Amino acid sequence: MSEKIHQLFSQKISVLNIGIKWFSDNVNLKGAKAIQLEWKPPASGNIDLINILKSLYNEEVEDANQKVIEIIQNGHPKLIGLGTARDVIPGFDEWTILHAGPPIEWELMCGPMKGAVIGGLIYEQKARTKKEAEEIAKTKVKFSPCHHFHAVGPMAGIITSSMPVWIIENSTYGNKAFATLNEGLGKVLRYGAFSTEVIERLNWMRDELYPILRDAIEMKGYIDLRSLIAQALQMGDECHNRNKAITSLFYREIAPFVIRTKFSDSQKAKVLEFINSNDHFGLNLSMPACKSIMEPAEGIPKSTVITTMARNGVEFGIKVSAFKDIWFTAPSPRVRGLYFPGFTEADAALDLGDSVITETSGIGGFAMATAPAIVGFVGGSANDALNYTKMMYQITLTENKNYQIPILNFRGTPTGIDLRKVIETGILPIINTGIAHKNAGVGQVGAGLVNPPVECFEKALRKFKK
Repeated sequence: MSEKIHQLFSQKISVLNIGIKWFSDNVNLKGAKAIQLEWKPPASGNIDLINILKSLYNEEVEDANQKVIEIIQNGHPKLIGLGTARDVIPGFDEWTILHAGPPIEWELMCGPMKGAVIGGLIYEQKARTKKEAEEIAKTKVKFSPCHHFHAVGPMAGIITSSMPVWIIENSTYGNKAFATLNEGLGKVLRYGAFSTEVIERLNWMRDELYPILRDAIEMKGYIDLRSLIAQALQMGDECHNRNKAITSLFYREIAPFVIRTKFSDSQKAKVLEFINSNDHFGLNLSMPACKSIMEPAEGIPKSTVITTMARNGVEFGIKVSAFKDIWFTAPSPRVRGLYFPGFTEADAALDLGDSVITETSGIGGFAMATAPAIVGFVGGSANDALNYTKMMYQITLTENKNYQIPILNFRGTPTGIDLRKVIETGILPIINTGIAHKNAGVGQVGAGLVNPPVECFEKALRKFKK
């Protein structure tokens, strides 16, 4: 035995350290090689959460989660038309205004959301000035999350009664989802701007863009959005903050039918020029496509799959399949990002918008490996984009059979966020997003990356406690 010990210590030692990093540092200082294992206990060592986790690894939960995954994998969103919000969204009326994120009332709204509400009321001609709009918002408007009306909205997410909305149908399950048309970047309503140029653009979108696209889609029949998203991922998009490919693919689908509509050549040319110049036009198609996929997965008893993530600029909220109507919320975090010239983190609103429905369904930040160029907009390196996607496999249940990643040998995107895995590993979903100015009326000031607050997931897990 003593000879074996002598042989051991006469060789160059390599140490694997599980514990305090200080031990590894001391080994390295003595000239030996130490490998530090990055490890922490499940649920950060919280015994109550660990006990709940133990209770959720059983056949009932696994069967429920498998059912949810099948629903997500089989979802087939198609663009079938356009309509006015009050005419096509069930339960909508002229005093309803939808917003992004979990429920919130006027008094508590962040600056950009208040700015978007003001702009929406001026656009609807219910107010002429900011002051009038603020008074009406306090007294007459019925506010509700977009998610409560089968809809999603980027950033502030404001939808008012006469706004045109996309109609997306999940042809597998027959449910519909809705979203407004994308205005472009900069000073736009969804970022809280409400100047004359913003209202004029919205008026043109309602009066010319909408009827031309409506008639074009009616002639086309439908556009297969699952196919467009799948192709876009192969072409360098992740369909949240990089939408060049999906916008281009949509343009190719719709342009021949726009040309055949009854409108004047100048009107049709302006519509095509608008889509061509707006690289984010496809975002407002991918978002409701994802919403239509995830909504049938809600309300499956025992399932621990996250079906909704959304933010209103004050709170971040999630929903779990097993608890269809319950929001689990925590304070909205600050986005880590790149800012436009003249702006800094001090100018930024907190995390905002429904666009994280993309990550919830397995694209967006979860598919950043397909879009390394995204880092030029949100920060980081191409390797970061790849690593973020790889990390998301650790908190998801499956690989998406419809959406694949070329650089990972066409592996499916990580799909089906499992509440159990988030708590067990401590890994939070990665989200890439735009950044709005904290004050009403300014608009977008940058873009970046953010994670949901862990408190949302801890609250949801505690709901499973028997």
